[in-house]
Amino acid sequence: MQNKNNRRDRKSLRFKSVRWQIASKLIFLNVLLIGLPTIVCYYSLTLGNLSLKWLHFSLVILYLTSAAMLIAESTAAVWRRFAGQPRLTGQPRLTGQSRLAGQSRLAGQPRFAGQSPFSLSPPDTFKHRLKQGLGIRGADLPIETKPLPRCSFIVAAYLPNEQNIILETIDHLLNRVHQPAAGLEVILAYNTPVALPIEHTLSQLARRYPNFRPYRVKGSHSKAENINAALNIVTGDITCILDADHHPAPDCFERANRWINNGYDVVQGRNMIRNRGENLLTRLVAVEFESIYGVSHSAKSLMVDTALFGGSNGYWRTSVLKQIRFNPTMLTEDIDASIRTLLQGYRIVHDRSITVTELAPNRVGAFWSQRKRWSQGWLEVSLRYQKRFWKSSQLTFGQKLVWTHLLYYREIFPILSVQILPIVLSSWLVMGTINFTDNLFLLSATVITFLSSVYKLLVTAKVGYCHYPGYYFLQYALLTPFYSLFKNMIAVVALYDHLHGKTDWVVTPRDVAPAVANFEKVYALPETARL
Repeated sequence: MQNKNNRRDRKSLRFKSVRWQIASKLIFLNVLLIGLPTIVCYYSLTLGNLSLKWLHFSLVILYLTSAAMLIAESTAAVWRRFAGQPRLTGQPRLTGQSRLAGQSRLAGQPRFAGQSPFSLSPPDTFKHRLKQGLGIRGADLPIETKPLPRCSFIVAAYLPNEQNIILETIDHLLNRVHQPAAGLEVILAYNTPVALPIEHTLSQLARRYPNFRPYRVKGSHSKAENINAALNIVTGDITCILDADHHPAPDCFERANRWINNGYDVVQGRNMIRNRGENLLTRLVAVEFESIYGVSHSAKSLMVDTALFGGSNGYWRTSVLKQIRFNPTMLTEDIDASIRTLLQGYRIVHDRSITVTELAPNRVGAFWSQRKRWSQGWLEVSLRYQKRFWKSSQLTFGQKLVWTHLLYYREIFPILSVQILPIVLSSWLVMGTINFTDNLFLLSATVITFLSSVYKLLVTAKVGYCHYPGYYFLQYALLTPFYSLFKNMIAVVALYDHLHGKTDWVVTPRDVAPAVANFEKVYALPETARL
């Protein structure tokens, strides 16, 4: 009993220590990023009589650039989209679940020679041609021209952390995903510092399912090392990489194969949150993921024909994946692999109809650890690859602009965007009031940025309304200022830690018994997701 109390006390002390470290960093960074600039602006106005117009102009450019990107992405996502499965001439119009079921039946059927990819009713034909003439129709979903080859799943797991969720994932992959005639294999590439009872269960499962292979990677300390080891034994022509909590749609390989047959080397799908009803945090993450995977990534793929591999639900031409592999020294090995793939001339496409559900962090501590690692990882690849992007002959000018926005802009925005506060505070200290008419252009840029965020949220709601209740989006709209501020705090702390050489990998903890909302029953996970 005494030992338990001692362990509990030590754990409590460690938690308080970590919490104080974070709080002290936030205090220091707020003084550095807001307090110090406020003092500089104040004395510039009172003593030096210096103009701050250069700072105003810089912020205007920053805000308007952000607004322009949001508007462009949102417009592309709502107007331009990859074409869905065709509705044949004379086929009745389907709605609701019957429509989804009809899409599922058609998903695996090849198109015969001479069959039109679009057999539309007259109103739809007019709409189709009008959008085509305006250049907003988007890209046709590639037609299946070859049979589905042998496919492989590689599931990367750290079992002490994920042993309570892995069996559900393996069962889903073996029993729900459509099996190609050429075969489907499931490789669980995992590492564990100690032997676990679940390993015996996995061995029994492998005897029952010959296409399932549990593979303990000795000496591994990362997801990248697990995947690299699994690549030595994988046999499929197309390989999908998954995390331990990810459940893909049954027709995932059928849809990805169409892109690969048409010249793409990697197909990234759309991630959705399975435990979205667990608490407020998971609901916010669910809408955020719709905004990222359902709108932003999809739009970039349509606008400039580029995309990234997001770490999971990515379908690779296996030969390319074996060449690229993953760098275990990088915090975000997926983004690093994406960039190296593009720089070598391979093509990545994002298809938001290829869905996977995952578990979002349901506690603030887990969320903080995950997002801090993501922020540091993006900063790491930004510093390493930005110059190479602009020197590369494999990318178009538009692709280089998009990747510059992805790499550098997302890192500096949390720091520079808050500089409006020193301007406002210093003006108030000098004049005793805030006269926004003196900063009309800055105010206008701020309003435009705000409206662009509202516009993107409306588009996100349009894209994701069939999967999530409407009040999720309203809740997200009301809490976005606080949620964004919290994420900006994480990004700034990540920058601080990175500059101080603190790049420890912190595993996102999983609950022992996750409270998973029944996504499939309440908001049906379709065989072929709505676009």
